[in-house]
Amino acid sequence: MSVTPLAAVPSARRAAPAFRGRIGRDARSGHYAVPHRYRLHLSTACPDGLRLAIGHSLLALDTGCPVTLLPAVPDCPGGGHSALRPLYEASAHHFTGPALGPVLSDDWSGRIVSTHAPDILRDLDRFPHEGDARLYPAGLESVIEAVERMCAEGIDEAAQRAGRAGAGPAERAGALDTLLDTLDRLDRRLAGEEYLADDRLSAADIELWVSLVQLDTVHRCHLDAAAVHRIAGHRALWAYARRLAAHPAFGRRLDLDGIARRHHGRCQGLEAAGAAVQILDWAAHAADSPDASRR
Repeated sequence: MSVTPLAAVPSARRAAPAFRGRIGRDARSGHYAVPHRYRLHLSTACPDGLRLAIGHSLLALDTGCPVTLLPAVPDCPGGGHSALRPLYEASAHHFTGPALGPVLSDDWSGRIVSTHAPDILRDLDRFPHEGDARLYPAGLESVIEAVERMCAEGIDEAAQRAGRAGAGPAERAGALDTLLDTLDRLDRRLAGEEYLADDRLSAADIELWVSLVQLDTVHRCHLDAAAVHRIAGHRALWAYARRLAAHPAFGRRLDLDGIARRHHGRCQGLEAAGAAVQILDWAAHAADSPDASRR
């Protein structure tokens, strides 16, 4: 498959993270990739946390970089987690903001390395691991970056605007057009292909799959039935999502109850007719599914 970059949409705006340390390749970098030094703190009900959990599983880093799971619904004002407060306070004097996840921490120092999920996912690729799995294979960087921008702007933000309470008909229609156009391009790319780039699983697939999970489990609830029917009509795209859901590193990381509770705890939108038209049976592959436990 060609690895010509996908036509990109403008990058989504992300909240400025509090910490942006990086993992280097040797001891001179300060933070360098050695087993048993670092720890991930995440909730798989959070899209960023789910992306990191999938990448962590694909690289089989359970022993080398353990994961501490956070509650699906933050227990502090501003979306913070009380369990992360000691790390934040040790890492920034008089820190007063919310203790947000996900976090990559350094057990040697007891401080935070990074709270910026895209950097953390890239840095997981630097850790020693068995096998030849790579989240960011050489030569695919531009494809992965284009997919990240398409998912952030063309799926996540567009779907949110298309179902936003108080938005006018023109704004909702324009956002839905952006969403459908993005899905059209991805659907064409996946026709006859198993993965997005170079016939191999990569961070591009993690990014798209998590966006599709959010689209069907969260954003769909605020769209009308006609819009959901058009979204579901992208057969290659949803067949791809179903295949990845059957992969243990993907489906078993789903916390559907946590996603629902997190959504209801934050959402200020109105439920629409599309809420009753689920596209995929995600529960068949989720961690708490009897079918998943038998695979």
